[in-house]
Amino acid sequence: MDPVIVKLGGSVITRKSEESTLRPKVLTRLAQELLSGWSSAGRPPMVVVHGAGSFGHPWAKKWALNAPPPGPRGQRGRGVAVTSYQVRVLHNRVLKALLESGIPALSLPPSSVGTNHEGKLERLDLGPVRDATTHGMVPVTMGDVVPDSAWEFSILSGDTLMLELARALHPGRAIFVSDVDGLLDPTNHRKVMPKITEANVRSLSPTGKVDDVTGGIVGKARCMLEIGHLGVRTGLVNGLREGVLESALGGSERSGSWT
Repeated sequence: MDPVIVKLGGSVITRKSEESTLRPKVLTRLAQELLSGWSSAGRPPMVVVHGAGSFGHPWAKKWALNAPPPGPRGQRGRGVAVTSYQVRVLHNRVLKALLESGIPALSLPPSSVGTNHEGKLERLDLGPVRDATTHGMVPVTMGDVVPDSAWEFSILSGDTLMLELARALHPGRAIFVSDVDGLLDPTNHRKVMPKITEANVRSLSPTGKVDDVTGGIVGKARCMLEIGHLGVRTGLVNGLREGVLESALGGSERSGSWT
């Protein structure tokens, strides 16, 4: 069976406008939908990525962890530590929800297997991910603060992880779960663009409504387009709508935007 990779976006599992605030009921339901959809599909190899949402982005922005250090080396160590801690608070809540749903979730933070250079991915060892799926486990990773060979530390986003997982695992499906119905038409935000195309992605513009140090919807859409170019069916769906994630795992493309 072809693997499946799923990203639970920070916008859907947290309230991004409220610092370090979880959406516990949404997270619990999404974990249950993951189990149901995964089981119905025959339990193929699956990897779950989650965003940092309001647990990570405000802190990363405060200490400018998506930019070169402003002063001598070592001066933003506290910012790195606090951001890393906050992300792990959320990570543990995600793991708990998945485990309680019945998914054999295994924590694999990228900070121990990945490095950046000037804020861009330099190295990522996905061997532990492959090993875990071989043994029937579901690796769970997240956007994180990782070592950076030029900047000491910087942000490795969940979207970048999804792209690298797609390149390495050749999944049949990559599902991005967000708090919107898909790519919204910039001329009419009530209308969803059903296709993720180069023209549609070019038409997007950043919202600027909340802290986001990883490129917002434009960066996400470009990442999805690149995954689609690998031959992977890639979609953006609304996790606030009950049953949508489960249906997408089962092969439905009636909701959201798809490559």
